[in-house]
Amino acid sequence: MTSRFTELVVDCHDPERLAAFWCAVLDFKVIDRSEDKVEIGSWEPTVEEVRARQMPPTLMFIRVPEGKTVKNRLHLDVSPIDGSTDDEVARLLALGATKADLGQDPGRSWVVMADPEGNEFDVLRTLAPTNYITGPKG
Repeated sequence: MTSRFTELVVDCHDPERLAAFWCAVLDFKVIDRSEDKVEIGSWEPTVEEVRARQMPPTLMFIRVPEGKTVKNRLHLDVSPIDGSTDDEVARLLALGATKADLGQDPGRSWVVMADPEGNEFDVLRTLAPTNYITGPKG
């Protein structure tokens, strides 16, 4: 008997706004929504696919009345796949993210950021091929 990790739930004030932000960050799409909830993912889960194999979890944003008050105990890490880490940080800032200072060591290899509602996440090293970052040689 086993379980599958199927979704990660984020409590928030504005599910539509956060879902739109994370769709832009991760190239996800909205797969379900209701008045107080928006679910996004890279695929639309079916019972058969979930039972057959572990698939990437979806993100679900649920409206709650209280605000965020302390550092997250759980956070997402993202890795750019088609540009440098610095380029990705600039893109995320333009989408509405902010840089976050949690007292981290300035020599770290990642960048701590926060989404539009203050939820922390890390931008890790790039996964893009070196020649992709510097541009194709022609």
